[in-house]
Amino acid sequence: MRLPPYKTSLVILTLLLLMTVPDFIPGFTEYRVFDWHNASVVLDFHVRQKAENPMEEEQARLKPDTEEMRTEAHPLMDASNQLDHFYGALLRTERQEQGAVTQILHYGDSPTTADLITADVRALFQKQFGDAGHGFALIAKPWAWYGHRGIEVRGAGWKMDAANQIELRDGYFGLGGVSFRGSDGASARIVVKDPTHQGVEVLYLKQPEGGTFVLYAEDQPLGSIDTHSDQIEPGFAAYPIPEGARKFEIRDVHGPVRLFGMRFGKLTPGVVYNSLGLNGASVTAVGQNMNEAHWAAELQHARPDLVIINYGTNESMYAAYVDSTYEKELRKAIGRVKRALPDTSVMIMSPMDRGMRSDAGDIVTVPALHRLVNIQQRVANDTKCAFFNTFQAMGGPGTMGRWYGAEPRLVGADFIHPMPAGAKIVGNLLYKALMRGYNGYKLRQLQQGSAKLEGKN
Repeated sequence: MRLPPYKTSLVILTLLLLMTVPDFIPGFTEYRVFDWHNASVVLDFHVRQKAENPMEEEQARLKPDTEEMRTEAHPLMDASNQLDHFYGALLRTERQEQGAVTQILHYGDSPTTADLITADVRALFQKQFGDAGHGFALIAKPWAWYGHRGIEVRGAGWKMDAANQIELRDGYFGLGGVSFRGSDGASARIVVKDPTHQGVEVLYLKQPEGGTFVLYAEDQPLGSIDTHSDQIEPGFAAYPIPEGARKFEIRDVHGPVRLFGMRFGKLTPGVVYNSLGLNGASVTAVGQNMNEAHWAAELQHARPDLVIINYGTNESMYAAYVDSTYEKELRKAIGRVKRALPDTSVMIMSPMDRGMRSDAGDIVTVPALHRLVNIQQRVANDTKCAFFNTFQAMGGPGTMGRWYGAEPRLVGADFIHPMPAGAKIVGNLLYKALMRGYNGYKLRQLQQGSAKLEGKN
C-alpha cells in the first residue's frame, strides 16, 4: 500500500493528537471535537437498504428523541407568590395599557452568552404579549461565540474586561457585566434585523478626564456624548431612531471612553427580554466582582419586572466549593438585587444537567450538581425568591447522556452546552412554567375581585 507524502502524514498525525488532547488534559475538555467512545459506532458502517417511504423515514430519523413540549414537569416553585409583581406587569402588557412594557433581565453563564435559551423565551413572550424591542446588547464581542439572535455585533480598538475576570478590579461593568475601554480609533457597529425599533440608548461610564464619542444611525449622527464627569457614575444617552434604521455605529472617539452596551426598544406595549450572559461565569461575577452601588444604579435605570439569576453550571464541577462556599455567594448576589430592586420579582433558575464520563464509559450527571440545585432551592425559599428547577424540568439525572444520543444531537460533546434544538427545549419549558404561574395569578385576581364584590353586597 502506498503511504501518503511525509507532510500529509505529519498533518494527519498532528490532527489526531489535537483531537486526543482533551481526553487527557481536563482544562481542554470543552474543546473536544470527537468522542472516541463512539468510534466503534462510526466504524461499524452498514449500507442502508432502500426505504419504501424515504421521505417519512427521513422525517422520523431527524425527529429528536426528546420533544420540546413532551414532559409535563414544570417545577416552578413560588409558594409565597414572589412573581406577582412580574405577573402584574405582564397583565398590564396583555391589556395593552399605554407604556406597559414588561422588562426581564436574565443573568447567566455561557449558554446565555450566545443568546441560547433566552432567544427562544424572548420569541415566545413577544409572540404572545407583543414585541417591545430587543433590549440590551454589548457593543463588541468579548468572546468569538458571543451573539444575540437578530443582531450583528462588531467592534475594534477596545480593551474588553468581563466581571468574571480578575484583571480589572474596580467593579464598573455596567448592566451586562462587560466593560469596553477605548480611545481614538475605537469603533463599534450593531446591525439589528428588525427595522421597527424606535429608540436606542447607549450605556457608558462618566469619569474624570473622560473623552467623547458620536453615535450614528445609518451614517447620520444622532448625538455626540461627552463622558467627562467630576465623579464616576453610570451614564445613559437615549435617542429616537430614524424610521427604518438598522445600522448603529459608535465612531469619532476622542480621549478615553468606557462603554457598556446599547439598548433597543419600541414605544408599544410588549415584552423586552434582556439576555445578559458571561462566558465561564459563576454567581460571584454579580455577587462579588461588580461594584454594588454601580450595579444597583444600572439595575434601577433598567427598571426590570423580573430578574433571573441563572448560574451554577461552572460551579458544579467543584464539589468542595459547592459544599463550603456556594450558598454564601448565592445569598450575596440575591441580597444585592433585592436591595437595589425591593419591589421587583427575583427568580433563581437552576443550571441544566451537566454530564461527565463515568469509569464505565457512561454519560452521567456530575455528582455535585444535585447538591447545588438543592442549595438553590433552599436559598430561594429562605430569601423569598421564586425557583425554576431546570435540571428537573429537562429530565433530571442522566439527561445530557440521553440528549447526546438523541437524533439529532441536543448537546455538544462537552455534555454542557446545548445545541440550538436542546436550548429550544429548555426555553419552552421555562416559558410554559411562567405562563402556568401567570394563569394562576389571573385566576387569583379574578377570585379576589369576586370576593370584594360579594363583600359589598
